[in-house]
Amino acid sequence: MIKKDSKIFIAGHRGMVGSACWRLLSEKGYSNLIGKNSNELDLRNQTEVDFFLTSLKPDLIIIAAAKVGGILANDSFPYDFLMDNMLIQNNIINAAHKNNTPKLIFLGSSCIYPQMAPQPLKESYLLTAPLEPTNQWYAIAKISGVKLIEALRNQYKRNYVSLMPTNLYGPNDNYDLATSHVLPAMLRKFHEAKLNNRKEVLLWGTGSPYREFLHVNDLASAVLFAIENSLPEMLYNVGSSEEIKIVDLAQTVIDVVGYKGKISWDHSKPDGTPRKLLDSSKLNNLGWKKSILLEEGIREVYNDVKQRL
Repeated sequence: MIKKDSKIFIAGHRGMVGSACWRLLSEKGYSNLIGKNSNELDLRNQTEVDFFLTSLKPDLIIIAAAKVGGILANDSFPYDFLMDNMLIQNNIINAAHKNNTPKLIFLGSSCIYPQMAPQPLKESYLLTAPLEPTNQWYAIAKISGVKLIEALRNQYKRNYVSLMPTNLYGPNDNYDLATSHVLPAMLRKFHEAKLNNRKEVLLWGTGSPYREFLHVNDLASAVLFAIENSLPEMLYNVGSSEEIKIVDLAQTVIDVVGYKGKISWDHSKPDGTPRKLLDSSKLNNLGWKKSILLEEGIREVYNDVKQRL
């Protein structure tokens, strides 16, 4: 049972997901939150992680730390995305198990599912077909984390669970065009085009894929739900259950930003997976639901973006 004064270690507490979890837990009265930045604790170093968690003895660990990026970053640095992510999560999960940490929540990504799997994506589709090639390195790392959680539940009856969110956006997102995901990249491109009176913005691909988006505060509410409830299974999707075509997403961002120019699509660049809609009914049926509408969330985020870019 996690109490308001329980020791909670949030790995990756300064990132978009970790900081959202920190904000919500603080608001809900959880008073003993612990975070370490990369200068204080290198999560890729097994010795450091073992020593830290042995000394801390947390009641709950939330793994929100990861090396993340969009298609370009994943395709350019495959070894880093595979190795760094495996080291980060596997070091934490292993140390948690060795120290009998009572509860652990592992956060992954919807990219763990096959590229051409039936839609919407059910948890049971894991490892049933090939992954999307440009994102496979990150996906394989996250799959190894999911399988570690499953193995610990099966063999040692650990109260550990994996939550697989859809595409996220929100405060503290990454707006570096070389490593960002589609929505923050669009916000930056259209914002800068508006400021500089550019007549045209070039976007990757054809605009034809569909994507599902979830505000990071809604993911944090799912994490809180997992903390305050005992989830009977090891893997749950966390999505909005709504999808939007990328070309329509671009128009929504244009409307929010107030950009007056036009879009050109670079068809030589990859689209990625055609559709990636999660079936979140397992978690919905237990009582969790998202609450932030996409356009409302984008407007809120853009108000923050304007101050930062």
